[in-house]
This record gives sequence, C-alpha cells and structure tokens, in this order.
Amino acid sequence: MTYQIIYDGCCNLCVSLVQVLEQLDRGQRFHYVPMQDHQTLSRWQITTQDCEGGMILLWEEAPEIRWQGSAAAEEIARLWPVGGAVIALYRGLPGLKWLGDRLYEQIRDHRYLLFGQRSQLYVSAYLVAPPDCSTCAKHF
Repeated sequence: MTYQIIYDGCCNLCVSLVQVLEQLDRGQRFHYVPMQDHQTLSRWQITTQDCEGGMILLWEEAPEIRWQGSAAAEEIARLWPVGGAVIALYRGLPGLKWLGDRLYEQIRDHRYLLFGQRSQLYVSAYLVAPPDCSTCAKHF
C-alpha cells in the first residue's frame, strides 16, 4: 500500500519531518506532494482551504480515504513497526489524544513563527508529480 503525504513545502518543521520519512522509507510506502502544488492536489479535489486544516494523508489506491491534521500524523506513525502499539496507547490514555489534537492545532497555526518559513519550496525526490511552482513567495 502506498500513501500520499500532502505537506507544507514552505514550513521548516514540515519539510524536516518529510526528510526524515524520506530517509526511513525511501519512497516505498510514502510519496509526497507540497500543499503548494495546486495542479496535483486538484486531482483529488483538495483545495487551498482544505490544506488549512494541516497535513493530509491519503491512500493512493482509494484517495477518498484520507486523514488530516493530527489524525494524519497518528496514521503515519501507526504504519511503522511498533507504531501501532504506541498510537493505541496514546489514544487509550484519558485526555492524551485531546491534548495532542490541541497541540497539533497550535503548531499548525503558528508553524512559521515557531519554526520558520523557507524561501524556496521543498520538493521531495519521492514526488507524485512535478509541482506547478518553484518558490513559496508565489503563494504568500
């Protein structure tokens, strides 16, 4: 099974996480699409407004099956060895999931302030299709 991870290609935190996943996975399970690649996202009817909710994970074989925000982060973690057990524990401890969701929202909404913004769009080597732009400045 392969998945598409839709990430903010201008966010330092998002790009760092994608780079870690690239090193671990080497394109075997995950492919990556920056949120700024509107042409590719339109294939799945994903809009700029949809991306405001945070990263999106979709299943390549059935793109209507998707997770967003903290649910996407949890699903990505669950797909790794021992990740399922960690996520089950995380979801099972009272209040921890709620706290994690609120933390994700705060990081999502303040990511540029907290981690900085790239001047160039990061394009993964494990890209679904070439992006329709080359810099973040075109989008902000």
